[in-house]
Amino acid sequence: MLIIIKLDSFLKQRGMSQRELSRLTGIRQPTISEMCLNKSKSLPVENLNLICSVLNCKLEDILEFQKDNPDS
Repeated sequence: MLIIIKLDSFLKQRGMSQRELSRLTGIRQPTISEMCLNKSKSLPVENLNLICSVLNCKLEDILEFQKDNPDS
């Protein structure tokens, strides 16, 4: 099972930069960058709340749960 962070593509759809999201949320830009690169080791609920609030989106807009493929 794997959680995919789709924040980078969502920001591109909205025409927003990582830097702007960082400024609007107060989340450090390196943390936003890690999320956009899908390299975050943890996703604090507080950060997810801030991002969803600023982007006016749902969690499923920026996160995706993928089940293991039994055929692989």
